[in-house]
Amino acid sequence: MVQTPPAASPPTPDFQSCLRRAEALPLPEVLALLSGRDYWHTQAAGGARALRMTDGPHGIRRQLGDQSRSDLNNSAPATCYPTASALAASWNPALVGAVGEMLGREARAEGVDVLLGPGLNLKRSPLCGRNFEYFSEDPLLSGDLAAAWVSSIQSQGVGASLKHFVANNQEYRRMSIDAVVDERALRELYLAGFEKAVRGARPWTVMAAYNGVNGRYCCESPRLLQGILRREWGYDGLVVSDWGAVSDRAAAFHSGLDLEMPGVPALTAPALEVALREGRVQEAELRRAAARVLQLAARADTAQAAEQPFDPEAAHALAREAAVQGSVLLKNDRLDGTPLLPLRPDTGRLAVVGAFAAQPRYQGAGSSQLVPRRLDIPLDALREAFGAAQVTYSAGYPRAGDQSDPQLLAEAAQAAAQADVVVAFVGLPEAFEVEGIDRQHLGLPASHNALIEELLVSNPRLVVVVQGGAPVELPWAERVPAILNAYLGGQAGGSAVAALLSGAANPSGRLAESWAAQLEHWPSSDQYPGGPRTVEYRESLLLGYRYFDRPEVQAPVPFPFGHGLSYTQFRYSDARPAADGRSVTLTVTNVGSRAGAEVVQLYLHRPQETSAVLRPGQALAAYARAELAPGESQDVTLTLPARAFAHYDPFWGRWRTEAGEWQVRIGASSRDIRVQYRVQVAGETLRYEQEPGGGTLPASYRRLSFPLRVSRSDFQALYGRPLPDNRDYRTGSYTANTPLDAMQEHPLASGLFRVLVWHQRDLVGDTGASMNSAHNLRQLPLRAMNMNPGLTANPPLARFLAEVINRHYGPALRELRLALRRSWHKRRH
Repeated sequence: MVQTPPAASPPTPDFQSCLRRAEALPLPEVLALLSGRDYWHTQAAGGARALRMTDGPHGIRRQLGDQSRSDLNNSAPATCYPTASALAASWNPALVGAVGEMLGREARAEGVDVLLGPGLNLKRSPLCGRNFEYFSEDPLLSGDLAAAWVSSIQSQGVGASLKHFVANNQEYRRMSIDAVVDERALRELYLAGFEKAVRGARPWTVMAAYNGVNGRYCCESPRLLQGILRREWGYDGLVVSDWGAVSDRAAAFHSGLDLEMPGVPALTAPALEVALREGRVQEAELRRAAARVLQLAARADTAQAAEQPFDPEAAHALAREAAVQGSVLLKNDRLDGTPLLPLRPDTGRLAVVGAFAAQPRYQGAGSSQLVPRRLDIPLDALREAFGAAQVTYSAGYPRAGDQSDPQLLAEAAQAAAQADVVVAFVGLPEAFEVEGIDRQHLGLPASHNALIEELLVSNPRLVVVVQGGAPVELPWAERVPAILNAYLGGQAGGSAVAALLSGAANPSGRLAESWAAQLEHWPSSDQYPGGPRTVEYRESLLLGYRYFDRPEVQAPVPFPFGHGLSYTQFRYSDARPAADGRSVTLTVTNVGSRAGAEVVQLYLHRPQETSAVLRPGQALAAYARAELAPGESQDVTLTLPARAFAHYDPFWGRWRTEAGEWQVRIGASSRDIRVQYRVQVAGETLRYEQEPGGGTLPASYRRLSFPLRVSRSDFQALYGRPLPDNRDYRTGSYTANTPLDAMQEHPLASGLFRVLVWHQRDLVGDTGASMNSAHNLRQLPLRAMNMNPGLTANPPLARFLAEVINRHYGPALRELRLALRRSWHKRRH
């Protein structure tokens, strides 16, 4: 893989000196440090200044105006880079590091101390509404890119916040759902990327996720926050909650949380004072957490001397290069003996069709949405590249919505019939993929598909450009000669697309996620999004290509993991494995007529029938990006990580290596293998039935079905203990963590929902802020009201409402008294 040396970081303030400062502070100042001053700032206390945090990760969303609440529609202009799904398609940690460094400079210029990113959650399902903000379905690639991003932004004196720790893989009931994950999948997949980034880049902060994992909320899990993160990985930074993720303050700080966000100081401090009196949290734990906040402030202050100038023009040029490298040429068939792309300067009349050409989709929707400093429009860039007189434009479909407009469709078909080549822009509108809401299907809007069908009749010389942050079903893919997946390309995505189509740039992106033919083919499809209380990760290790590439599955995957075409060709030859089997060197040659970049990928495969433990079809173990001139050859060395052949043993709680033969596969994608050889690996001889807690590998995992279906009993056997209760919520058992949509039979709950919709009335209809839609608000638990800076920011009030809905009027009265006291205390402050 590409190795990026970490950028130089400012010296780390000594934690022990910060701890001594915290131990000398009066208790009120200690408590003040443990929650934010408002939505975006920490409190100035204990000699530390208030720190500004802001949303990312593909730009600086510095909110203007009222800081006591989130306002998605009021932020300062900032450079908008391609989202993580596009950056990951570059397979280039050096590029991601350059983006991180430029983000750091811009953040420092904007007075930002901590940028909330990168998102490191794996893409368990293509339906996750926030997948555009995550890198990959593979932990090795995700971890490399996150480490490059973190180390580079921190080299500029701005802290990163590695998020969302951990298994935050869906938006449905994200604040209450409990992810039930077997230990091997947790360690080998969902924690692995975080471990790589934490060990390799030392982020200033790690953000604990909303969801639970195996029975404990992430913010309240001592095993995750202390046992794994701090003791096993040696993490020395601050753990901050996701915004509104804390359910029980005492449990959270006892478990290893350091900072609760957003802040309602008049509520957090009294709650912790009560917890101290009751012995549910120790003063030493709170002072230790306060010391982490002091250390974060000291890091930010020490780093200010490292400030470097920010150049908006250089940032835009970098955003364009990132969009070029993050675009993936999915298909490029020959017409009349020549690939359709790139389009020649003498192409003739070019019909540009699709509203996304004139009003592009270029960024994600939700908390990462920002105001770009400028915006390159694809249509304008194509007119500049091919001449305005040669380019016509037809909208083809309404920019918003799903329904076709017959007149727009007819105009597009007529323009296509009169053109020499057609370039059609389609994709996912903002309302189709947004934070807070999972997608309901993988389809494009019906109007977009109808347009492509009409264009195929009018002119077969058709190029389709897809804009969106995640895989989509392309029912016409086999009949369209050329498809460019532009992802969400940021503010310079329009000029990047024009450069790629015209041949001014050569496509080099490779998919960092599988694009299967249908939603039902994904291994998680039977257990996504789960609910009502839990979601069971029954596919275990068989995530994405690791399932698709098992020999007995052979799933149809039109565009597999690692796939991407170029305008040139590459030959692999002369593979020379090292004697110890830990590395291999091979020669890669550009045998085409254009300069280009190849991503060489190495996968390891162990047949299931030769192993005592569950094995994926194959796993990415190394990769390298090679940029080559025409005719140039380059030796590429791929080195395996230390645990390449190891698996995690849940019983013994350690990594073990099973002796036996492995196959090494090297290629241009997970299914385009060019070189293969076998290695013998020394290790332990394992027999599943002889292992403690063993038996036999459950039948559902020995020979996989397609689509994957794992029985609950087989998953429980793999999980190793009884599965948690997943029955629906019932009256009498509601808590502040119960989602509103589970209580709608009660008039008070349905009334609360209507109040929430009214309160967010200015945002509910905004497609860019669709995370505030009625569908999303219905999934929020009662405790989410604590994010409101007004009267409802009062945890006892949420508990009071839950008890009223339960018809437990005695406990409700006690919570009401407490809520009134808290409200009085808050008003005094």
